[in-house]
Amino acid sequence: MSQTHSQTLVAGANAPLPTDNISIRILSQNAIDCAAYRLTTSGKVRGDGDMIFYGQKRSDDGSVSFRGHDSDGFFDINLPTQPASIEKIAFAFSSEQTLAQVGDVDIQVLQGSQVLMTCQLSAAGRNEKAIILAECYRRQGSWKFRFIAQGFEGGLKPLSEHFGVEIADEAPAQSQNQSQNQNQSQPINIQRPINTQKASSASQASTPPPVPSNPSINLSKITLTKNQSSINLKKRDDFGKISVNLNWNQRPNTDKQSPKKGLLGDLFKQHKAGGIDLDVGAMIHLKSGEKTLIQALGNRFGSLQSAPYVCLRADDRTGQISGGEWLDINGQQWSQIEEVFIFAFIYEGAPNWAQTDGVVTIHVPEQPPIETRLTEGTSNLPMCAIARLVNQQGSINVERINQYFKGHQEMDKAFNWGFSWKRGSK
Repeated sequence: MSQTHSQTLVAGANAPLPTDNISIRILSQNAIDCAAYRLTTSGKVRGDGDMIFYGQKRSDDGSVSFRGHDSDGFFDINLPTQPASIEKIAFAFSSEQTLAQVGDVDIQVLQGSQVLMTCQLSAAGRNEKAIILAECYRRQGSWKFRFIAQGFEGGLKPLSEHFGVEIADEAPAQSQNQSQNQNQSQPINIQRPINTQKASSASQASTPPPVPSNPSINLSKITLTKNQSSINLKKRDDFGKISVNLNWNQRPNTDKQSPKKGLLGDLFKQHKAGGIDLDVGAMIHLKSGEKTLIQALGNRFGSLQSAPYVCLRADDRTGQISGGEWLDINGQQWSQIEEVFIFAFIYEGAPNWAQTDGVVTIHVPEQPPIETRLTEGTSNLPMCAIARLVNQQGSINVERINQYFKGHQEMDKAFNWGFSWKRGSK
């Protein structure tokens, strides 16, 4: 299907879809929790693998996936490969606030970078906290899109149960020691000898974490803030594969009708590639006393199976890789690790952390995702110290930092790591 102009739909209207890969983009002025549900003729999911949201970003067969953020999210859908039993894919969101407080929500249907359809959910006078936004549905062998805009009583849990998803009653048991009064600018005093030898290169597998096989979906999500600055994950013999994701708005704004905050094409015009190179890295302190730096700059990708048991996946220099950047930690070897210090820096582009809408999410098996947003940096500091994962007698204490610096050397000095720094390039 070829269109030169996007089609605007009002609530209740429908339009044909191309039989191809499409994306449903949901933009809001404030954070909302979006979800997609693959439904049979009964209006229910076949199982929990048919719900796609922040805690489970891929359907069980991978043909529907979520990327982006809670104010600018994309559901990527491969329509031709949807199972024959799936009659529709519904899109919804919930929020702690009413829709009137959230503000207008925009929905776009895209084929590649081309906007096929636009819909605007007006917030005026709407007091619901959950909305069924739209659906893709089969009609006479083809796919169509309908703008719904139907309010729903309750939050994400009753909404998901309405579609037949089994929801866990409680989050996995864990000790939530918040350490709210901790002074996070206090330097880390380490008495170990320093080893700055270059880490060995490792495999850079880019496959996303598998969809959890839990018997029911857990909707819990932990957001670390100034007031809730840390959480402790109780000791285990094996934490499994811990994955740290750095993500941000990844597409330049191709829709001239509705420019939004955080779209990189307008923010970083001097970056000829059309986006920003935002890199994640880590400084690792092992129990043996060795210290190692992991980052794409200098090709220091680390190793998952040998020291330092931390590995950076393939570097995304353009911001166009849908999953952002990933850093993996071998949780089977957590007993060998003293601390993992996670940071990010803007390698190219003018620093503007608030408008990148960056978010770091830490995925630990059998735990809710832990996230912190990179939105507080001043306009001229390109380096962000994000968080620490500290071994506390076998447990993992995740501590939010969110402090900003001129560069690696200034960050190192503030936290007493003791590396020798020099300029480098990728």
